Amino acid sequence: MNHKVKTILFKSLALLPNKVGDYCYHKIQSFFDKSTLEDRLKSVDSTYSRLSKVLNGLNIDLKYKTVFELGSGWFPSMPYFFKFKFEAKRVYTVDINRHFKKERILELNDLFSKRYSAKVLVNPDDQYKLPYEIEYFPNYNAVKESFPDVQVVFSRYVLSHMNENDVDALHEKMKRELKKGTYIIHFISPSDLRQHGDRGLSSHDFLRYSKEEWNKVHTRYDYHNRLRLPQFLEIFKKYDYEIIHLEYGNLNKGEVAYDLFKKVSIHEDYQKYSDEELTAGNILVVLKI
Repeated sequence: MNHKVKTILFKSLALLPNKVGDYCYHKIQSFFDKSTLEDRLKSVDSTYSRLSKVLNGLNIDLKYKTVFELGSGWFPSMPYFFKFKFEAKRVYTVDINRHFKKERILELNDLFSKRYSAKVLVNPDDQYKLPYEIEYFPNYNAVKESFPDVQVVFSRYVLSHMNENDVDALHEKMKRELKKGTYIIHFISPSDLRQHGDRGLSSHDFLRYSKEEWNKVHTRYDYHNRLRLPQFLEIFKKYDYEIIHLEYGNLNKGEVAYDLFKKVSIHEDYQKYSDEELTAGNILVVLKI
Protein backbone atom coordinates (compact mmCIF):
# COMPACT_ATOMS: atom_id res chain seq x y z
CA MET A 1 0.00 0.00 0.00
CA ASN A 2 1.25 3.49 -0.90
CA HIS A 3 2.50 5.24 2.24
CA LYS A 4 0.26 8.27 1.65
CA VAL A 5 -2.84 6.09 1.45
CA LYS A 6 -1.69 4.21 4.56
CA THR A 7 -1.25 7.50 6.46
CA ILE A 8 -4.76 8.64 5.53
CA LEU A 9 -6.15 5.28 6.65
CA PHE A 10 -4.40 5.37 10.03
CA LYS A 11 -5.41 8.99 10.63
CA SER A 12 -9.02 8.02 9.94
CA LEU A 13 -8.79 5.17 12.46
CA ALA A 14 -7.28 7.53 15.03
CA LEU A 15 -10.42 9.68 14.87
CA LEU A 16 -12.56 6.76 16.06
CA PRO A 17 -13.04 5.73 19.71
CA ASN A 18 -10.08 3.54 20.73
CA LYS A 19 -12.02 0.26 20.89
CA VAL A 20 -13.66 0.83 17.52
CA GLY A 21 -10.39 1.97 15.93
CA ASP A 22 -8.51 -1.03 17.34
CA TYR A 23 -11.18 -3.43 16.08
CA CYS A 24 -11.00 -1.94 12.57
CA TYR A 25 -7.20 -1.97 12.68
CA HIS A 26 -7.16 -5.69 13.51
CA LYS A 27 -9.58 -6.43 10.69
CA ILE A 28 -7.51 -4.43 8.20
CA GLN A 29 -4.30 -6.14 9.34
CA SER A 30 -5.92 -9.55 8.90
CA PHE A 31 -7.18 -8.63 5.43
CA PHE A 32 -3.85 -7.38 4.07
CA ASP A 33 -1.51 -9.78 5.88
CA LYS A 34 -1.53 -12.96 3.81
CA SER A 35 1.38 -14.59 5.64
CA THR A 36 0.69 -17.90 7.35
CA LEU A 37 1.59 -18.76 10.91
CA GLU A 38 4.41 -20.90 9.53
CA ASP A 39 5.73 -17.88 7.58
CA ARG A 40 5.78 -15.81 10.76
CA LEU A 41 7.43 -18.57 12.74
CA LYS A 42 10.19 -18.80 10.13
CA SER A 43 10.92 -15.08 10.47
CA VAL A 44 11.24 -15.44 14.24
CA ASP A 45 13.42 -18.50 13.76
CA SER A 46 16.03 -16.21 12.20
CA THR A 47 15.89 -14.02 15.33
CA TYR A 48 16.41 -17.10 17.49
CA SER A 49 19.36 -18.26 15.35
CA ARG A 50 21.03 -14.85 15.47
CA LEU A 51 20.51 -14.51 19.22
CA SER A 52 21.72 -18.05 19.86
CA LYS A 53 24.96 -17.37 18.00
CA VAL A 54 25.59 -14.16 19.97
CA LEU A 55 24.79 -15.72 23.35
CA ASN A 56 27.08 -18.67 22.62
CA GLY A 57 29.86 -16.22 21.76
CA LEU A 58 29.29 -14.39 25.03
CA ASN A 59 29.07 -17.66 26.97
CA ILE A 60 25.60 -16.74 28.26
CA ASP A 61 23.34 -19.71 29.04
CA LEU A 62 19.60 -19.02 29.48
CA LYS A 63 18.86 -22.50 30.82
CA TYR A 64 16.81 -22.33 34.06
CA LYS A 65 16.65 -18.53 33.85
CA THR A 66 13.46 -16.43 33.99
CA VAL A 67 12.89 -14.21 30.95
CA PHE A 68 10.74 -11.09 30.74
CA GLU A 69 9.69 -10.16 27.20
CA LEU A 70 8.63 -6.60 26.42
CA GLY A 71 6.14 -6.52 23.57
CA SER A 72 4.31 -9.81 23.01
CA GLY A 73 2.99 -8.79 19.61
CA TRP A 74 0.39 -10.87 17.78
CA PHE A 75 1.42 -14.30 19.06
CA PRO A 76 4.06 -15.66 21.49
CA SER A 77 6.85 -16.37 19.05
CA MET A 78 10.02 -15.81 21.07
CA PRO A 79 8.63 -17.13 24.38
CA TYR A 80 8.37 -20.57 22.76
CA PHE A 81 11.99 -20.39 21.65
CA PHE A 82 13.07 -19.26 25.11
CA LYS A 83 11.13 -22.07 26.77
CA PHE A 84 11.73 -24.98 24.39
CA LYS A 85 15.05 -24.14 22.70
CA PHE A 86 16.95 -22.07 25.28
CA GLU A 87 15.31 -24.09 28.10
CA ALA A 88 14.39 -21.06 30.18
CA LYS A 89 12.69 -21.80 33.49
CA ARG A 90 9.81 -19.35 32.97
CA VAL A 91 8.83 -16.66 30.45
CA TYR A 92 6.68 -13.64 31.17
CA THR A 93 5.52 -11.80 28.05
CA VAL A 94 3.79 -8.41 28.33
CA ASP A 95 2.21 -5.99 25.88
CA ILE A 96 0.54 -2.60 26.01
CA ASN A 97 -2.23 -4.10 23.83
CA ARG A 98 -4.19 -7.35 23.81
CA HIS A 99 -3.57 -9.36 20.62
CA PHE A 100 -3.49 -13.05 21.56
CA LYS A 101 -6.35 -15.35 20.51
CA LYS A 102 -6.84 -18.89 21.82
CA GLU A 103 -7.40 -20.36 18.35
CA ARG A 104 -4.09 -18.95 17.14
CA ILE A 105 -2.20 -20.24 20.19
CA LEU A 106 -3.60 -23.76 19.73
CA GLU A 107 -2.44 -23.67 16.12
CA LEU A 108 1.00 -22.48 17.23
CA ASN A 109 1.25 -25.23 19.86
CA ASP A 110 0.72 -27.87 17.19
CA LEU A 111 3.01 -26.25 14.62
CA PHE A 112 5.88 -25.62 17.05
CA SER A 113 5.77 -29.12 18.50
CA LYS A 114 5.96 -30.67 15.02
CA ARG A 115 8.52 -28.26 13.55
CA TYR A 116 10.94 -28.39 16.50
CA SER A 117 10.07 -31.79 18.01
CA ALA A 118 9.14 -30.01 21.23
CA LYS A 119 6.92 -31.46 23.93
CA VAL A 120 4.42 -28.61 24.30
CA LEU A 121 2.27 -29.24 27.37
CA VAL A 122 -0.71 -26.88 27.46
CA ASN A 123 -1.79 -25.36 30.74
CA PRO A 124 -5.55 -26.18 30.85
CA ASP A 125 -6.15 -23.27 33.24
CA ASP A 126 -4.68 -20.70 30.86
CA GLN A 127 -7.39 -18.82 28.96
CA TYR A 128 -5.20 -18.64 25.84
CA LYS A 129 -4.05 -22.29 26.11
CA LEU A 130 -0.41 -21.35 26.46
CA PRO A 131 2.13 -23.94 27.62
CA TYR A 132 3.11 -24.20 31.25
CA GLU A 133 5.69 -21.61 32.35
CA ILE A 134 4.71 -19.10 29.64
CA GLU A 135 2.52 -16.31 31.02
CA TYR A 136 0.90 -13.50 29.03
CA PHE A 137 0.06 -10.09 30.50
CA PRO A 138 -1.77 -7.79 28.04
CA ASN A 139 -2.65 -4.16 28.76
CA TYR A 140 0.63 -3.95 30.67
CA ASN A 141 2.73 -0.79 30.71
CA ALA A 142 6.26 -1.82 31.62
CA VAL A 143 7.23 1.78 32.36
CA LYS A 144 4.63 2.00 35.13
CA GLU A 145 4.30 -1.58 36.39
CA SER A 146 6.75 -3.33 38.69
CA PHE A 147 9.14 -5.93 37.31
CA PRO A 148 9.00 -9.52 38.57
CA ASP A 149 12.18 -11.28 39.66
CA VAL A 150 13.91 -12.06 36.34
CA GLN A 151 17.43 -12.62 35.03
CA VAL A 152 16.83 -11.57 31.41
CA VAL A 153 14.78 -8.80 29.77
CA PHE A 154 14.16 -9.15 26.05
CA SER A 155 12.56 -7.00 23.36
CA ARG A 156 12.18 -7.63 19.65
CA TYR A 157 11.58 -4.52 17.54
CA VAL A 158 9.75 -2.71 20.35
CA LEU A 159 11.91 0.23 21.47
CA SER A 160 11.38 2.19 18.26
CA HIS A 161 7.62 2.16 18.85
CA MET A 162 7.86 3.68 22.31
CA ASN A 163 7.77 7.35 23.19
CA GLU A 164 11.35 8.68 23.46
CA ASN A 165 10.80 9.66 27.09
CA ASP A 166 9.43 6.20 27.85
CA VAL A 167 12.54 4.55 26.37
CA ASP A 168 14.61 6.62 28.77
CA ALA A 169 12.27 6.01 31.72
CA LEU A 170 12.21 2.26 31.06
CA HIS A 171 15.99 1.97 31.24
CA GLU A 172 16.17 4.15 34.34
CA LYS A 173 13.53 1.91 35.94
CA MET A 174 15.23 -1.35 34.97
CA LYS A 175 18.58 -0.14 36.28
CA ARG A 176 16.92 0.82 39.56
CA GLU A 177 14.69 -2.23 40.06
CA LEU A 178 16.49 -5.20 38.52
CA LYS A 179 19.33 -7.08 40.16
CA LYS A 180 22.96 -6.59 39.27
CA GLY A 181 23.98 -9.11 36.61
CA THR A 182 20.63 -9.01 34.78
CA TYR A 183 20.94 -9.11 30.99
CA ILE A 184 18.93 -6.76 28.75
CA ILE A 185 18.65 -7.86 25.10
CA HIS A 186 17.20 -5.56 22.45
CA PHE A 187 16.56 -6.12 18.76
CA ILE A 188 15.92 -2.66 17.28
CA SER A 189 14.69 -1.68 13.82
CA PRO A 190 14.97 2.13 13.62
CA SER A 191 13.60 2.43 10.07
CA ASP A 192 10.57 4.23 8.64
CA LEU A 193 7.84 1.59 8.61
CA ARG A 194 5.87 3.53 6.02
CA GLN A 195 8.19 2.09 3.38
CA HIS A 196 6.89 -1.44 4.02
CA GLY A 197 4.92 -2.17 0.87
CA ASP A 198 6.07 1.07 -0.78
CA ARG A 199 9.43 0.45 -2.45
CA GLY A 200 9.66 3.99 -3.74
CA LEU A 201 10.03 5.38 -0.21
CA SER A 202 13.34 5.45 1.64
CA SER A 203 13.45 3.56 4.92
CA HIS A 204 14.85 6.80 6.36
CA ASP A 205 12.38 9.21 4.78
CA PHE A 206 11.03 10.26 8.17
CA LEU A 207 14.36 11.97 8.92
CA ARG A 208 13.33 14.82 6.63
CA TYR A 209 10.75 16.09 9.13
CA SER A 210 11.03 18.29 12.18
CA LYS A 211 9.62 16.84 15.40
CA GLU A 212 6.47 18.92 15.03
CA GLU A 213 5.99 17.89 11.41
CA TRP A 214 6.50 14.20 12.16
CA ASN A 215 3.98 14.30 14.99
CA LYS A 216 1.39 15.41 12.44
CA VAL A 217 2.25 12.55 10.07
CA HIS A 218 2.06 9.41 12.21
CA THR A 219 -0.53 8.05 14.64
CA ARG A 220 -0.63 5.51 17.45
CA TYR A 221 -1.16 2.82 14.81
CA ASP A 222 2.19 3.49 13.13
CA TYR A 223 4.10 5.30 15.89
CA HIS A 224 7.85 5.51 15.52
CA ASN A 225 10.20 7.61 17.67
CA ARG A 226 13.02 8.01 15.06
CA LEU A 227 15.82 7.57 17.63
CA ARG A 228 19.16 6.90 15.92
CA LEU A 229 21.78 4.43 17.15
CA PRO A 230 23.88 7.09 18.96
CA GLN A 231 20.77 8.26 20.80
CA PHE A 232 19.97 4.74 22.01
CA LEU A 233 23.58 4.33 23.12
CA GLU A 234 23.43 7.64 25.00
CA ILE A 235 20.46 6.34 27.01
CA PHE A 236 22.22 3.06 27.82
CA LYS A 237 25.37 4.88 28.90
CA LYS A 238 23.39 7.48 30.86
CA TYR A 239 22.27 4.75 33.26
CA ASP A 240 25.64 3.04 33.28
CA TYR A 241 24.68 -0.20 31.54
CA GLU A 242 27.57 -2.34 30.41
CA ILE A 243 27.30 -2.80 26.64
CA ILE A 244 28.69 -6.30 26.17
CA HIS A 245 27.62 -6.75 22.55
CA LEU A 246 26.57 -4.45 19.71
CA GLU A 247 26.03 -5.26 16.05
CA TYR A 248 24.08 -3.61 13.26
CA GLY A 249 23.77 -3.37 9.51
CA ASN A 250 24.35 -0.43 7.18
CA LEU A 251 23.44 0.57 3.64
CA ASN A 252 26.07 0.04 0.96
CA LYS A 253 26.81 2.31 -1.96
CA GLY A 254 25.25 1.02 -5.14
CA GLU A 255 22.21 -0.44 -3.39
CA VAL A 256 18.77 0.92 -4.24
CA ALA A 257 18.13 1.58 -0.54
CA TYR A 258 21.33 3.65 -0.33
CA ASP A 259 20.37 5.71 -3.38
CA LEU A 260 16.93 6.39 -1.89
CA PHE A 261 18.53 7.46 1.39
CA LYS A 262 20.86 9.93 -0.34
CA LYS A 263 17.83 11.61 -1.92
CA VAL A 264 16.35 12.39 1.51
CA SER A 265 16.84 15.98 2.64
CA ILE A 266 17.93 15.28 6.22
CA HIS A 267 16.42 17.68 8.78
CA GLU A 268 18.88 19.78 10.75
CA ASP A 269 18.03 17.82 13.91
CA TYR A 270 19.88 14.83 12.43
CA GLN A 271 22.62 16.48 10.41
CA LYS A 272 25.16 16.04 13.23
CA TYR A 273 25.16 12.28 12.64
CA SER A 274 27.17 10.45 10.00
CA ASP A 275 25.52 8.39 7.27
CA GLU A 276 26.54 5.24 9.15
CA GLU A 277 24.90 6.47 12.35
CA LEU A 278 21.76 7.56 10.53
CA THR A 279 21.31 4.30 8.63
CA ALA A 280 22.42 1.80 11.29
CA GLY A 281 19.67 -0.82 11.27
CA ASN A 282 18.75 -4.31 12.40
CA ILE A 283 20.49 -3.54 15.67
CA LEU A 284 21.19 -6.19 18.28
CA VAL A 285 22.52 -4.96 21.61
CA VAL A 286 23.15 -6.92 24.79
CA LEU A 287 23.39 -4.92 28.02
CA LYS A 288 24.27 -5.96 31.52
CA ILE A 289 23.34 -4.31 34.80
